[in-house]
Amino acid sequence: MTDHALLLVNLGSPASTSVADVRSYLNQFLMDPYVIDLPWPVRRLLVSLILIKRPEQSAHAYASIWWDEGSPLVVLTRRLQAVMREQWAHGPVEIAMRYGEPSLDTVLTRLSSQGVRNITLAPLYPQFADSTVTTVIEEAKKVVQAKKLPVQFKLLPPFYDQPEYIDALVASTSAYLEQSFDHLLLSFHGLPERHLTKLDPTGSHCFKDADCCRNASPAVLATCYRAQCMRTAAAFAEKMGLPEGKWSVSFQSRLGRAKWIEPYTEARLDELAKQGVKRLLVMCPAFVADCIETLEEIGDRGREQFVEAGGQELVLVPCLNDNRQWGEALNLLCERAPAMA
Repeated sequence: MTDHALLLVNLGSPASTSVADVRSYLNQFLMDPYVIDLPWPVRRLLVSLILIKRPEQSAHAYASIWWDEGSPLVVLTRRLQAVMREQWAHGPVEIAMRYGEPSLDTVLTRLSSQGVRNITLAPLYPQFADSTVTTVIEEAKKVVQAKKLPVQFKLLPPFYDQPEYIDALVASTSAYLEQSFDHLLLSFHGLPERHLTKLDPTGSHCFKDADCCRNASPAVLATCYRAQCMRTAAAFAEKMGLPEGKWSVSFQSRLGRAKWIEPYTEARLDELAKQGVKRLLVMCPAFVADCIETLEEIGDRGREQFVEAGGQELVLVPCLNDNRQWGEALNLLCERAPAMA
């Protein structure tokens, strides 16, 4: 009997760049009530409207960054899996995707059939959000309950400010920051403001002001994605010795007409170019593996926008990916994972 498995969970990807596969993936992703938190009939109508044109547009974007081995996100997560197999001493290391394949259902069922009874569930998201962490937890519970799998979980909590994670970020980006640059933009994935306000236990946190996020109480910080992003950025900047004004934070990947947390990455790219920034570095600390949001949205469209606005060069700093120090850090974080409530 195998002892204790480590299950790395990432967002997922379409099976291919075909419009049909992209449509299927987007439908599964957008119909998740933790992603679009509207009543089912409204969500179904909205997603159906999105799926009229979006799959073709997204398929083109995926095709522009697709690798010979497949989706960069899935390929890089598999490479991290290989690194973690050298680190994790307690049993098998598997990967699953919240949307697409390999699914949580498939992997959890297989582990259980192999005699695994203890699993450390590791959502690969440094900062907490219902649309990332909570949906992974709930889907894992759903599979276990529906199939009556005799497994118990430990859970890797958000690690946005953990020294091991910050040190891994520093190690993976130092070579880029040692070169000449005018400004570093830390671009995090965005969220609708309502995703944050509905989780605020105080009802008073603003989710907009940087000082408010920096001074967030422990109760607010536990569920405030924006505040956690600000803590990650500040800890990284301090560790790197970056002075004020040399770096800033923004939020990317908006979808729909809802009010999203600010400042927006698109707006910051224009602002920085107009302020005279010529060589801009962009890193995306909300992602641990490069994907369409980093490679295409920032590396292609963001670079084009920045140059058109007057900048000279946008350099995309790679995510942690399968960096060995990241693997060592992740192993230490997973070793400390508490039992899942």
